Amino acid sequence: MELDTNAVIYLQKGWLEDPLPPGEYLISVITEIELLSFAGLDDAQMNWLQRPIDDLEVVEIDGAVKQCAIALRRDHRLKLPDALIAATALTRDAVLLTNDGQLANLPGLRCQTLKLRGLGEIAASNKNI
Repeated sequence: MELDTNAVIYLQKGWLEDPLPPGEYLISVITEIELLSFAGLDDAQMNWLQRPIDDLEVVEIDGAVKQCAIALRRDHRLKLPDALIAATALTRDAVLLTNDGQLANLPGLRCQTLKLRGLGEIAASNKNI
């Protein structure tokens, strides 16, 4: 299963209603770049984001991912990062865990949305971050 960028953030912040399903997980190198390139991250925040990445397979952009992403951008007008994340899932025959509506509705891409805790619970948990 592949984790989209939003799924990693939800997981790290403790916002998921349910634990992730059992299995092996991967992320696209694009997700790694998106997570680690937020402006203004200090060392503690960088380490906090790096922890889940260290436990996952990070899939680089190879020829198959590149060609698939080109087709997705051309046929569905996806932004480049979304096309590369979707292409990674498609070429790895992986389910993409995401709450991105555009990706969840992409023909041929197997997606699973993540149920989040209530907004009140999330707001309370943010006080401890």
